[in-house]
Amino acid sequence: MKKIYSANNLMEAQIVLDLLAHAYIPAQIFNQYAQGMAGEIPVHHACPEVWIKRDEDYERGKHVIETYENTPVTIGNVQCPSCGEENPANFQLCWKCGGGLETAGNRQLT
Repeated sequence: MKKIYSANNLMEAQIVLDLLAHAYIPAQIFNQYAQGMAGEIPVHHACPEVWIKRDEDYERGKHVIETYENTPVTIGNVQCPSCGEENPANFQLCWKCGGGLETAGNRQLT
C-alpha cells in the first residue's frame, strides 16, 4: 500500500476514492474519524488519507487526482433535454427525471 492523497476533509477523500474506483484502482481511506481529535494530535495526522492498494497503480492514480484537482469549476445552469428542467451545469444527470445532461452537442448554459 502507498499513500497517494491527503484530503482536507472526509468528503474530499471520498470523492478521490470514488474517482480511483472508477479508474479500477483499489484504494482505502485512513484516518476517517481522526479529525475529531485535531488539537490533541498534530493536524497533519488528523487529515483523511487515501492509500492505493497496489503500488503499480500509483502513477495512474496520480494522473486521476491531478485531473480532478485541475478541472475548472463550471457555473451556470443547463436545461435537461428530456424534461426541460433547469439543472446546475456541473450535474451529469437531471435531478428531476434522471436523464443524462451530457449530450453530443454543445451544452447550453443559462
